[in-house]
Amino acid sequence: MTRVSARPLRAAGAFAGALLLAGCGAPAPEQPAGEDATTRTNCGIDVAVDAPPERVYAAYQPGIEVAHALGLSDRLVGTAFLDAQVLDEYADEQAATDYVPTLPSREGLLETEPGFVISGFNGFFAENGSDRSVGTRAGLRELGVQSWILSPLCPSEDGLTDRAIDPASVTVDSVYRDLRDLGALFGAEDDAEQVISDMRERIAAVQEQVEGAPQPSVAIVSPGDDGGYRVAGGIDFSTRIIEHAGGANAFADLTEKRNIEVGAEEIVARDPDVILTSACCDAGMTEQDAESDVDAITADPALEGVTAVADDEVHPFLFADRSAGVRAAHSIELVASRIHPDLVER
Repeated sequence: MTRVSARPLRAAGAFAGALLLAGCGAPAPEQPAGEDATTRTNCGIDVAVDAPPERVYAAYQPGIEVAHALGLSDRLVGTAFLDAQVLDEYADEQAATDYVPTLPSREGLLETEPGFVISGFNGFFAENGSDRSVGTRAGLRELGVQSWILSPLCPSEDGLTDRAIDPASVTVDSVYRDLRDLGALFGAEDDAEQVISDMRERIAAVQEQVEGAPQPSVAIVSPGDDGGYRVAGGIDFSTRIIEHAGGANAFADLTEKRNIEVGAEEIVARDPDVILTSACCDAGMTEQDAESDVDAITADPALEGVTAVADDEVHPFLFADRSAGVRAAHSIELVASRIHPDLVER
């Protein structure tokens, strides 16, 4: 996934600089986990805590929202890089949390003295990439900082970027697994089960409402500056959202990447029944802000014959709603209300 890069990637000497911070409140060096430690495996890395972490840093929309959902708001020492407004149920907690719009430097992260870092995307821990990185998870662990990447974007090994992920197997169950594992590490098992139960109930309600209905083809489309478009391919989690909502991704057969550059002629050839935008990225972004993308798509004369455009079925949608996190139920309800307005009320 292409993310906004706030600053150049840190140089290799960042680790030495972080160690210099040890005298001004950096986390304590790693200590071996005791016999009673709680351990869960995340992206092939064992994450062990002797007690529920009290100081948590959360990066990216899915990481921030899962922290609030698990009741960790009062443990957050910092949050960074939202793609849109958080869900309404977390708005008050997020407003009371320290937030920065760009990812912190390694030194900036360590100055918050975190004991645990939750990230919604793996670029935060990449050794090389276009995103801001705070270094590998192994490097942070040496400083006593445990970490977690929400499993939809697990890289094949620590320090790699989005290019090393295999999101094809990601389902809503992946979200439930993250919630349970994080709930165990943070002593928030009951909160995790409550969130999962609520999500299951809401998703099941949608599936019941759309069962047996025709499945419209849906394309998630972002207009580019060059006149081209970017669409969500079959391995993107949005495909799962569309399927749960009673539709089919018009680009489901494109599985090489999550996001694929296409020309208008490819959208014409696929002729989706419904088009959703993928607006991003600002902490204040709402659906209304995505209307400019709707206008760009509907004003393109090359797309005027596409069914979605001709039938006025191009709708604002946010990149944040595509993420595999606790807003999955919200996203499924939203998409279902767009593609089956006669069956699902918003």
